[in-house]
Amino acid sequence: MASVLALGVFAQWIAWRLKLPAIVLLLAFGLALGQIDGGDDSAQTNDSFFAMVSLAVGIILFEGGLTLNFREIRETRGVVLRLVTVGLLISWVLASVLAYYVAGFSLRMAVLLGALLTVSGPTVILPLLRHVQPVRRVGSLAKWEGVINDPIGAVLAALVFEVVLHGAHEKVAETSIYSLGVTLLVALSLCAVTAWALLLCLRRYWVPDFLQNPLILGLVLVVYALSNSIQPESGLVTVTVLGLVLANQSKVKLQHVVAFKENLRVLLISTLFIVLASRLELGSAALASVGWRVPLFVALLILLVRPVAVFLSTIGSPLDLRERAFLAWIHPRGIVAAAVSSLFALEITKSLGPEDPLSQEADLFVLTTFMVIVGTVLVYGLTLAPLARRLGVSGENPQGILFAGASPAVREIANAVQVEGYSVLLVDTNPRNIAAARMAGLPVSYASIGSEFVHEEVDLGGIGRLLAMTPNDEVNTLAAMGLSERFGWAEVYQVAFDGTKNEKRQNVGAYRKARILFAQPTTVSELEKRLKNGSVVKKTTISEDFTMDDFRARYGETAVPLFTMSEGGELVVATSDREVSAKAGQKLIALVDEAEGSGIRKMRAEPDGTTAESGGEPT
Repeated sequence: MASVLALGVFAQWIAWRLKLPAIVLLLAFGLALGQIDGGDDSAQTNDSFFAMVSLAVGIILFEGGLTLNFREIRETRGVVLRLVTVGLLISWVLASVLAYYVAGFSLRMAVLLGALLTVSGPTVILPLLRHVQPVRRVGSLAKWEGVINDPIGAVLAALVFEVVLHGAHEKVAETSIYSLGVTLLVALSLCAVTAWALLLCLRRYWVPDFLQNPLILGLVLVVYALSNSIQPESGLVTVTVLGLVLANQSKVKLQHVVAFKENLRVLLISTLFIVLASRLELGSAALASVGWRVPLFVALLILLVRPVAVFLSTIGSPLDLRERAFLAWIHPRGIVAAAVSSLFALEITKSLGPEDPLSQEADLFVLTTFMVIVGTVLVYGLTLAPLARRLGVSGENPQGILFAGASPAVREIANAVQVEGYSVLLVDTNPRNIAAARMAGLPVSYASIGSEFVHEEVDLGGIGRLLAMTPNDEVNTLAAMGLSERFGWAEVYQVAFDGTKNEKRQNVGAYRKARILFAQPTTVSELEKRLKNGSVVKKTTISEDFTMDDFRARYGETAVPLFTMSEGGELVVATSDREVSAKAGQKLIALVDEAEGSGIRKMRAEPDGTTAESGGEPT
C-alpha cells in the first residue's frame, strides 16, 4: 500500500516534468507492480477492495460534479444533452454489435459489454484535459460529457446486467423502467435533502471552517453508500447531481471545498489506476485467450464507434469541424469501467455457477474491459495533445500573459511581448487606459481582475501566466490569489510593493503574495517615471559575439531584464528569486536607459498592425 501511494505521486510528478499524460505512466507503473507482486485474490480481499474502489469513485464523481457550471455551456447545452443521450445510445449499439461479431462474445454478454463501455468519466477525462488544455468551449463540452456520462452509463449497465443475469421474461421492460424510476427517485431525493441540509448548516455558520471539508467528505461517502444500499448503482447519480447542485448555487461559497476535493482526486486517481492495473493478469494463458479479436475490437471502438457517435449526435450543432474532430478523439475508459466489470464478473460466477456459459465468459469480459481501458488511455493519452495542436484547439503549455492593469508602462511591456508573437490580454477598470490600449492595438477587457467575469467569461486561450501590475498592492495580491488556481503559483507574478507605504500594511498577507516581478524589483510608479525620462523597452538577441556580460557592460546596472525567450519559443519571466541569464540564441527583453547604449531601437505597434523600430543599432 505504501509503494502504491509513492508510485502514484511519483508518476504524477514524472508526467508533469516530461509533459506526458499522467494516466499513461500510472498504467505502466501499475502493470509493472502487478508482475512483481501478484496480490491477494481471496474473496474477502476482493470484497474489501471493491468497496474501497466504489467509495473512491463516488468521491471522484462528486468532485467532477463540483466542476460543472452551467455558465460554461450557455450556448452548447443542447450539444451536451445530445452527446449523453443520442451519442451514448449510438455508442452502446455499435459497441454491442462489434463485441458480438468481432470480439466473439455471446449476444447477452456483448450487449452488457457495449452498455458498460459507454462510460468514460472524470477519472480519465479531467487528467487528459488538464494535460491538453483545450480551448474553452470544446474543453467544457468534453468535461461535461465525461462527468455526466459516467453515472448514466453505469446505470444503463446495471439495468442490462439485471436482464442478463436473470434472463429475458415477460415483464423485462416493466422491470427495467421500474428500476430506472427508483434509481432517479432515490438519487434526486437524497440529493435534495443533503444539499438543503448542508447549505443550511454552512449558511448559518453552524460548522466551523476547519470542519467543513471533513464534514462534506464524510457526508458524500454516507450518502453514496446509503443510495447504493437502497438501489444498486444509484449512488453514482446521487453524488454527481449533488456536486452539480452545489456548484451552481450562489448562497454559499465553496471554493475551498473544490480545492480540497481536487487534491483528493489526484491522490485517489493515482492510487486507483495503479492498483487496478496491477490486478491485470498478463500471463501467456490470458494473452492467448485474447487473440487478435480484442485488439481489433479496441481499434474499432476508437476509429469507428466514437467518431460516428460524435458526428451523428452533433449534426446541426454550433460546433465547427475542428471541435467535432477533437471530441471524436477523446473517449477513454477508466476506473468505473474497470471496477464495474470486475463486480459483474464476480456476481455472474457467484449466481450462475462456474459451469454456466456466461460464467465461462466472465474472465474474458474483465480482460477485454481492461484492454479497452489500456488501449484507449494509451492512444488518446499519447495522440490527443498533438492532434489538438494540429486542429488549433489546444492551449498546451500556453506562453501568453494576462496583465492586471493597463497603465502606460504596462502597455509598453505588453506591446514588446506581443510583437514577439505571444498572446497578451490587459484587464483594467480605467476607461482612459482601456482606450489607450485599444489605440495601441492591444487586446483589452474592461473589467475588474478579481471579478467572476474574468474567471468565467473572458477567453484565456493561449494565456499561461498572470502579471499583476496595478498601482494597488492589495489588488495585485488578490488577483494572484484568485488566478493561482488556474495558472499555478509558479506562473503568477506581481510588481514590487511600494516602500513608501506603512510597513505594517506591507507585511499583511505576505505569504499570499505572488512572485515578485523582474530581476530588479521595480514598482509601477518607478517604471512610469523611467519611461517618461527616456528609458525604453528593448529586445536584444544574445549571441556568442554579444553575451549577457556584454549587455550588462553596455547598459549598466540600471538595465532591468524583463523576459527571456528561448529558441523554442518559451517565455521566461524575470523575477527577484530567479537570476536572468540568456544564452546564445535566446532573446532578452529589458528596460534600459537610452543614455547607456547607442542607437537603441524601440518597438512600437503601428496603426496598420505592423511593427516598427526607431534608432540605428540592429538587434
